[in-house]
Amino acid sequence: MTELILRKLTREYTPGVAAVRDLNITVNDGELMVLLGPSGCGKTTTLRMVAGLVQPTSGDVLFDGQSVLGLPPEKRGAVMVFQEHALFPFMNVGDNVAYGLKMRGVSRPDIRRRVAQALTAVQLAGSEERWPEQLSGGQKQRVALARALVVRPRLLLLDEPLSNLDRGLREELRQMVRNLQRESGISTLFVTHDQAEAVTIADRIAVMMNGSLRQVGRPSDFYEKPAGVDVARFFGAENFLPGVKQGAQAKTAIGVLEIPDSPLADGPVLLTVRPEAVELGANGHNNFPAQVQSCSYRGPATRCHVNVNGTTLQMTPPAYHDLREDEEIVVHLPRERLYLLPAE
Repeated sequence: MTELILRKLTREYTPGVAAVRDLNITVNDGELMVLLGPSGCGKTTTLRMVAGLVQPTSGDVLFDGQSVLGLPPEKRGAVMVFQEHALFPFMNVGDNVAYGLKMRGVSRPDIRRRVAQALTAVQLAGSEERWPEQLSGGQKQRVALARALVVRPRLLLLDEPLSNLDRGLREELRQMVRNLQRESGISTLFVTHDQAEAVTIADRIAVMMNGSLRQVGRPSDFYEKPAGVDVARFFGAENFLPGVKQGAQAKTAIGVLEIPDSPLADGPVLLTVRPEAVELGANGHNNFPAQVQSCSYRGPATRCHVNVNGTTLQMTPPAYHDLREDEEIVVHLPRERLYLLPAE
């Protein structure tokens, strides 16, 4: 398939104000890379520059080591699926899926065969004669995916394709997109602002904030090794403890903590521990008396605020513990679940 390289990619809509700034990303051959970030961070602008719909102010877009900046969109071999399915309302499903093949001069027998294969892949076999107005939102998006896949693109670009669907359908189509991508081996760049969606389908994730790349890594890296406080917060981290590192320990407001190995030098640091990592009950080290401030039921787990030596921490014990306000407990902060960031 295709290796995509974005090299110092920059786009300014207003001189001196960059929507995307010095972006360096590599999508490996056959990889599904998710471009993740809050609204307005430059994700869609990046995707449109790859597709050729927006020209970069500077930098380069390379397919298999060759710049495609001089090529129009239709010559790049990249196909984009938008948030809105954008089906032709005056064409039936079969003609919608076949449109790209007809533009490429594929023979009629091959078109019929490939359209049938594409619709089968998206679980819409036999739907060729149906009209877009007869389809549900999820079915329309499946047709849009079939239309993209049927032309066998070098690169598949997905711009928040599931964001308009309800939760249950989103989860179903996430798995379908992941399975289709693996089966086809098409290098894919998938844009979303949804962290759960990103970690569910991605081989790797690239997080953007304010037009710049903040971190690239496997899904687990963003929970276990965030690049900074902003990335940690974006992935749901809520417990931050300023401290002073000295060797294998850090002095904090709740007490002295045993900490994991860290490349950070001794001195001021910021420790983070995710709510789900804070355990109930003593366990060897980093155990502290605490008082329950409040708890809210959230199905299989409960979100609790607890006071530890004057500092509020959040934890998510299993709901069966049924913790009560003002209850005295002991919390354990596992050393291996602590992560050290540079002091702010």
